[in-house]
Amino acid sequence: MHPSESDLGIDRVQAVAKKMNLLPYPMPVISVAGTNGKGSSVAMLSAIYEAAGYQVGVYTSPHIIRFNERIRLEGRQATDLEIINAFRVVENHRNGLKLTYFEYATLAALWLFAKSALDVAILEVGLGGRLDAVNLVDADACLITAIGLDHEDWLGKDIAKIAVEKAGIMRPGHPCVCSDPEVPDSLIDYAKVHKVPLKHINQDFWIEKNNQAWSFLSVQSEHFSGYENLPPPALLGDFQYQNAAGVVALISTFQPRLPVSQNALAIGLRQTKHPGRLQKMIINQQNWWLDVAHNPQAATALSGFLTQQPLPMIAVFSALADKDIQPMIRTLLPYIDTWYIADLFAPRSASLQHLAESLQQAGVLAENIVKCASIKEAVLAAQKLSPIPVLAWGSFLTVTQTLATLNHG
Repeated sequence: MHPSESDLGIDRVQAVAKKMNLLPYPMPVISVAGTNGKGSSVAMLSAIYEAAGYQVGVYTSPHIIRFNERIRLEGRQATDLEIINAFRVVENHRNGLKLTYFEYATLAALWLFAKSALDVAILEVGLGGRLDAVNLVDADACLITAIGLDHEDWLGKDIAKIAVEKAGIMRPGHPCVCSDPEVPDSLIDYAKVHKVPLKHINQDFWIEKNNQAWSFLSVQSEHFSGYENLPPPALLGDFQYQNAAGVVALISTFQPRLPVSQNALAIGLRQTKHPGRLQKMIINQQNWWLDVAHNPQAATALSGFLTQQPLPMIAVFSALADKDIQPMIRTLLPYIDTWYIADLFAPRSASLQHLAESLQQAGVLAENIVKCASIKEAVLAAQKLSPIPVLAWGSFLTVTQTLATLNHG
């Protein structure tokens, strides 16, 4: 229906939304943007609000196995029939306007949420923020997670400019939280110009960790407040504390609209699930770690986790050609002994030659690179080296294809 995978700009999708009577949107909306951590933050937000008894709609992307993962209503994935019906409604209202894959999906999710009369919709930005389809609705509150270099062909190679694109989901007078400890000045300036009450980690709120719990502290009207003895996030990796702090800060800021008890906070943090984010599987006594890290910032966060794991590991690795692959590889060099690589055979995927050259240029010896015809072949070869642990990473598609093989052979 559209010649491009992405076509940034909200004019077309907003016009269709108006015809579908989706604007103004009939429920509170929380939008989440960022380079890394936004999916995990959305998962925590939804788990906490559901633990507090709210009916929650969640729109996220991309999916790992099934498209239905992108649209969740009241703690469950939307059914095939629900999605098909939503697509029919979109089709009946687009009147010849071309919509991208993501725009079509966004409208379907928003229609399903509105039809279900939920308490809150949590929307994950797909790309950037200002011109992303999710931004067709005005967020009542927003969360911006770690900001780094990614999607550079679309957003540029300047962190300051990328931050402004993320800041585009802010709305005047509505709260925004940033959980990036190195928040760019451009984002702070944007908030001031647009009169957005912005809170960011290590200035307006912070965390204190001990062995079995952590505390969230914030400044409210020149007084300290917060929550003590919160359980560690169920999602693995120390960086998840940073994400959790942003989530708790946003929930605290949004308390007048959607009150949440400390007990619900604790339950939600314990029950959060998010496939493909340091997901552990044990297959025939072999530990498998699956992570969708696909840019240098995410690789750095992943390396922090690997310092605490038995080494060395085997890697099942592939990436998209437009990613900054060499820095990703260099970050994980100390932890990986042998690299099993394969083409993902998808749009934008790096060829086998591109991957092999990137590995060698990053410092991997040729004898430690195993070229495979597919991710399936790479997974099956890595399984033969049990009990050596395996890390499958580099792209959402790497995790998707690895899971398909591990689950079905």
